[in-house]
Amino acid sequence: MTTLPPRISLALALHNHQPVGNFGWVLAEVFDQAYAPMIDALERHPGVRLSLHYTGPLLTWLIAERPEAVERLRSLVTRGQVEILGGGFYEPVLASLPERDRVGQLSRMADELESMFGQRPRGAWLAERVWEPDLPTSLVASGYEWTILDDAHFRAAAIPEADLWGPYTTEDQGQLLRVFGTEQGLRYRIPFREVDEVIGYLREHATDAGDRVGMMGDDGEKFGGWPTTWEHCWGEGRWVTRFFEAIEANADWLTTTTPSAWLADHQPIGRVYIPTGSYAEMGEWALPADESLVFSNLLHEAQEQRRPEARWLRGAFWRNFQVKYREINDLHKQMLRTSEAVAAMPDGPDRTLAIDHLYQGQSNDCYWHGLFGGIYISHMRLATYEHLIAAEDLADSATDTLVAAECRDLDMDGVDEVRLADVGQVVTVDLDGGGGIAAWDIRAVRHALTAVMRRRPEAYHEVLREFEAAGARVGGDGGGGAPASIHGVVRVKEPGLAARLVYDGYERRSGLVRALGHEVSAEDWAQARATDLGDTVQGAFELVELAPGRLVTRREARIGGADVGVTRTLMLGGDRRIPTLALDVVLEHRGGDALDARIGIEWSTTMLGGGGNPAAWWEVAGDRSRHDAAGSAAGLTTIAQGNDHIGLSVTTTTDEPAEAWWAPIETISNSENGFERVYQGSGLLLSWPVRLGAGQRWSRTVRHVVATTRDRSLDGS
Repeated sequence: MTTLPPRISLALALHNHQPVGNFGWVLAEVFDQAYAPMIDALERHPGVRLSLHYTGPLLTWLIAERPEAVERLRSLVTRGQVEILGGGFYEPVLASLPERDRVGQLSRMADELESMFGQRPRGAWLAERVWEPDLPTSLVASGYEWTILDDAHFRAAAIPEADLWGPYTTEDQGQLLRVFGTEQGLRYRIPFREVDEVIGYLREHATDAGDRVGMMGDDGEKFGGWPTTWEHCWGEGRWVTRFFEAIEANADWLTTTTPSAWLADHQPIGRVYIPTGSYAEMGEWALPADESLVFSNLLHEAQEQRRPEARWLRGAFWRNFQVKYREINDLHKQMLRTSEAVAAMPDGPDRTLAIDHLYQGQSNDCYWHGLFGGIYISHMRLATYEHLIAAEDLADSATDTLVAAECRDLDMDGVDEVRLADVGQVVTVDLDGGGGIAAWDIRAVRHALTAVMRRRPEAYHEVLREFEAAGARVGGDGGGGAPASIHGVVRVKEPGLAARLVYDGYERRSGLVRALGHEVSAEDWAQARATDLGDTVQGAFELVELAPGRLVTRREARIGGADVGVTRTLMLGGDRRIPTLALDVVLEHRGGDALDARIGIEWSTTMLGGGGNPAAWWEVAGDRSRHDAAGSAAGLTTIAQGNDHIGLSVTTTTDEPAEAWWAPIETISNSENGFERVYQGSGLLLSWPVRLGAGQRWSRTVRHVVATTRDRSLDGS
């Protein structure tokens, strides 16, 4: 009698994603380096079965740019070698959406995949594996039966790692969902360890009953798209080919399968209720920068020492990104308001188009920040806003319910903000934050003009400082041999980045009143070394008057030793193609010492001018310079800026000659490609020397005329 060897099954699930707004050349490059080689390998190894997930933005690109790849995938699906996973079409974090949009995104993906491949997906990929306990209701309502979570989710639910070799059941409100856990040992080994080690690890966990399945669900880009992985996976290293050959050579005890195929023949191994969570690194990134450093050190120390408490160490809740970054919270709350407006639209083509824009504006990448998070990536951030602006514009036009002026808690902090809107622009003002402009959206070209990131400390800045202090080289990764996990690699794109770390002491709103010492230089201001003499930048302003196109606010401020009444009058005008915005600032000396300071009105705008983009510019006295350059001019009454590709220019005038300083706002951000400078926008300070005695008054007016070269609502997009 022949004795069968211990057996085990392997379920590979590769998640392939490209964000909304990413450049076409990036998609083409990753396709060539990771996606196409994997299709090639599967065709060469028909005995290897796995699951593939392509997000909506990537699917849309594939259909338009690589239709032959879609046909090849269809053949793999038809012969049962590949199971296609669903999920939210534009890869949103489902937990962040209203229920109607959760189901809408999930159902659209299922419909699209059924049309493309002839099979409706049974499994759903969760963006960034962000889980909340009510998600089964949304997933089941959309026709999904299972999903994949991280080992960290199961540790938080008291499931030992040894018991993670099979699916569990969970439910919400009686809606049953099956959940697989990505086995940590497999995820860390594939494809970064030797093939023999991976096969040996699987053999160690095989059983006589063959009742275990090892799930490895992770990013498809790590098979060629991450730095150095193409050489390892497809080039000289040939890791994937060698791995598939090893699977075929061990077919007597090692079987590849798909989650749906496994569930058809096996019962779940238990029941679980999983708390909110994501993968371990996400919890670390969601913490405040100083706490993230402490947490990371504690966690890594506990893991290295194999201390049992390591399994209980968890970081922050994903939603904490909306606390950590004001910009993410503003984006998220604008998305919620837009969703509400689109939901109120009557059925028809405009509503269908608005829903598509809304869904694209929900793509997860700009709603968080970590190694891959996109809130710091300017073109993706602006693309997300672009779609939300388009959806809101369609909703306002369709329902004819434009609210020209309202006082409303826009950012959900318990304090009202102000929103002014007309056919050409939407402006929101944070009364509690220096009365500054938090958003200025230009409808015709769908551009979020003031969507500028604040320069703030990040935990990984300490890694950069240590890396440069150790004398590491540009492009270096601190080691050789096989590629390390992307989470452990350190690279820099240029020397001296640590010296460029600059932190703003306030949020980068626009129209802020700055009170600086006369000794402050343009460089001091650009490098955030200029300390305000007063409390007008972050102090609360009182609402005095609100009417369509007009807002008056006031603050009793303290500047130096002077008591100063500060009145700001914001006025909107113009039309859809040429909207205007004017800000009038009045200072009145109320008492105390004489006021003696440089009074400036500061604007932070983005023209997507990073990397010396020739389409983005400043113009002074007929001379143009790039928008990520710095400059200054005295006695100026007019300065312009723009982006010819967007089709937008802003001409700014003052009623009295001003000293003008402008400079790029750049962050030092980390990504899979390393530390780099990233353009977030540019600052413009228009200032005047002011001396006021008792009872004296001073005023200035800054006026912006926005010109657009097109109206994108007319081209049907």
